[in-house]
Amino acid sequence: MLRFLAMRIASAVPVMVILSLVTFAIIQAPPGDYADYIRSQLINQGGASFAEADAQAQAYRVEHGLDKPLPVQYLNWVAGIITRGDFGYSLYYNKPVAAVVGERLPRTLLLALVCPLLASVLGITFGIWAATRQYTWIDSVLSAISFLGMTVPRFLMALIIVYLLVFQFNVSEIGSFFSPQYGGAPWSWAKFADLVKHVWPVVAIATFGGLAYNMRVMRGNLLDTLNAQYVETAKAKGLTGSAVVMRHAVPNALHPLIMYQGVVLPYMLTGEIETAIIFALPTVGPAIVGSMAVGDVYVTATFMMVLSATLIVGNIIADMLLALLDPRVRQFRES
Repeated sequence: MLRFLAMRIASAVPVMVILSLVTFAIIQAPPGDYADYIRSQLINQGGASFAEADAQAQAYRVEHGLDKPLPVQYLNWVAGIITRGDFGYSLYYNKPVAAVVGERLPRTLLLALVCPLLASVLGITFGIWAATRQYTWIDSVLSAISFLGMTVPRFLMALIIVYLLVFQFNVSEIGSFFSPQYGGAPWSWAKFADLVKHVWPVVAIATFGGLAYNMRVMRGNLLDTLNAQYVETAKAKGLTGSAVVMRHAVPNALHPLIMYQGVVLPYMLTGEIETAIIFALPTVGPAIVGSMAVGDVYVTATFMMVLSATLIVGNIIADMLLALLDPRVRQFRES
């Protein structure tokens, strides 16, 4: 297992290099940069003439190295990361990119870890219930819930919840993680309860979608597994129904869901972009969208690299969990 882990980490290095190169090139592909954004702002809001605004934009471009060729900008960015741990300077937020990431990443990780955990535990549990009670009213209700979770758009659920909170329940604190009195306060149960009060809509929406997928996949896989020959053999040996399901059928039905966890973390790390935007939460997703809109290339590239790293880490974790669950996978890797 340690050799497998070392090999996966070593193979991730060239993948990250290629991803950084492709990401940087794609971000820079559209015409225009942050200097063009400054020029438009000076003309539209500052009342400057085109010549004056263009002169200031060109000066800004030279000052921040935006006039250099794309390969030079990329190499300077990578060299800063390797030698100084410097991910560049955010032109829009007017602070180092590391500070922007440090402000948004921890709170986004909270959502990214809680939502898949809840979605997996609840979805797998409901999927087992539905499969072991096929064609009963429980199966029908859970299947309806799964259908709604898979089909209703996340942004629509977010809009409905915002409408109910603001116009029906007169909730005014939308768009933050804490109430003003808890913003800089040390952690306590009261602050934790205040956090839950603010983030539960995003957690509920993200969990509902993942729960629906996990439940649907678990139900289908478990129904197929329950008809396998080795399950019939286990029943013939006199094992109870619950023992057959939990010890023999469920572990094999979990394989696709475990591999799914390897790709779900980056998706959750974006903070459910459309949901976070509607609730105006300062998470990674809105920062990516906002930085791309104004050409803040170093913020966008850094966040995309963070997502790429979580994708690689998530797949490594999924492979290790699969090896722990299935002895056949361990034997194949050891050989």
